[in-house]
Amino acid sequence: MRLHAIVTDFEAAVRAVEGGATVIQLRLKGAPTADVIEAGRPFVDLPVTFVVNDDVEAALALGADGVHLGRGDPGAERAVEHGLMLGASASSVDEAAAGEKRGAAYIGAGPVWATPSKPDADPPIGLGGLREICEAVSIPVVAIGGIDATNAAECIGAGAAGVAVVRAAADAWAVSEALAGR
Repeated sequence: MRLHAIVTDFEAAVRAVEGGATVIQLRLKGAPTADVIEAGRPFVDLPVTFVVNDDVEAALALGADGVHLGRGDPGAERAVEHGLMLGASASSVDEAAAGEKRGAAYIGAGPVWATPSKPDADPPIGLGGLREICEAVSIPVVAIGGIDATNAAECIGAGAAGVAVVRAAADAWAVSEALAGR
């Protein structure tokens, strides 16, 4: 879970894996399940953990390793029941604790910094908020939101097990280098 790359297409996933990503998350916001399944077929053969965003049915159909659900997304119980690794989003200690209670295997905490990939996101939690979440749960925390090669190591220093990158997924090698030795 050290470097979690969130991508929308297979070519970006391949570049991220070549750059050191250990988890690939396919995010096709609002796409029908059939489209997610079709787009996700080649991801299954990548030599990393494969997570589907927001769609338990697509994750199950693809044989993905996991599914990441936002706070309001349904299906946590179904995901856990079928052995999917469940990721849960949180921007506060209470939300992180609730995700852990729902059976999450990891928490996606953030946004740590402001990010244009989620303009409607909660206000940034900063490194202090990230540290609080890391200390409040017993499962790994993956920092997300505004993370790139210049600040990824700070997230690990705050207690995160890894970082998730969206825009920086194309530069996964730079983020991976920044995390080396941390």
